[in-house]
Amino acid sequence: MSIKKSSVNDVQAIMKLVHQAQLYFKNNGIDQWQDGYPKDENIYSDIDKGHSYVLFQNNIMATMYFAFEDDPCYKDIDGQWLTNNQAYAVIHRIVVDENYKGQNLAKQLLDFAIEQCLQNHIYSIRIDTHHDNQSMQRFLTKNGFELCGQIMLESGAPRIAFEKILNK
Repeated sequence: MSIKKSSVNDVQAIMKLVHQAQLYFKNNGIDQWQDGYPKDENIYSDIDKGHSYVLFQNNIMATMYFAFEDDPCYKDIDGQWLTNNQAYAVIHRIVVDENYKGQNLAKQLLDFAIEQCLQNHIYSIRIDTHHDNQSMQRFLTKNGFELCGQIMLESGAPRIAFEKILNK
């Protein structure tokens, strides 16, 4: 398996994974991504910025948004980040093909992100998820992320925010 930056040729496969996740959320009563987000335009924008990644082996099995950037939604938090005034990376939209769940693909994406952070002397990763997305919350806590509080998306939707401090 390999991880690479996504290209425009990957958008259809990425959106297939997004649609699987949207259906999973709907079927499990999770009001996440039920408003049409993310759309093709979001993925194209991620690719243009160089922040979209895919994990593949013959076909795309998982995807994520990963960047070294300040997320404006993370400026205000009802709670407290583990770090302050320090550069951090963000991960958004981590999605695994339903046919490959249980194979630690999300962990492989996370490990890739951690490796990139350490190579770039970034020692913190932040991520957020829906209150009802228990599987993502379990994944995050299992992998050393700590619950820091609640943030609000640009849409006004609340999300719970996590941060992981990386060992230098």
